[in-house]
Amino acid sequence: MSQVLTVLPLLACPLVMGLMMWFMSRSGRRQAETYTAEGTTAPAPSDPRRKELEALRAEVEELRAEVGHRPDVPVRERTL
Repeated sequence: MSQVLTVLPLLACPLVMGLMMWFMSRSGRRQAETYTAEGTTAPAPSDPRRKELEALRAEVEELRAEVGHRPDVPVRERTL
């Protein structure tokens, strides 16, 4: 009985570690379906953040176009 009590803590660590890896791999497979090609998560079509994201992307494109046509802005700042 005393040998079991000494071996039990030694076996508990690898067994618990294996269980944690198994659970994490299962949840990782579910999350992998929501990743886009860029490696970021894609908001659901009904997500209100999608409209905000689209508006921000459009604003960034407008600003990039505006900065690209301004001769008074150095080239280095246009590429940022």
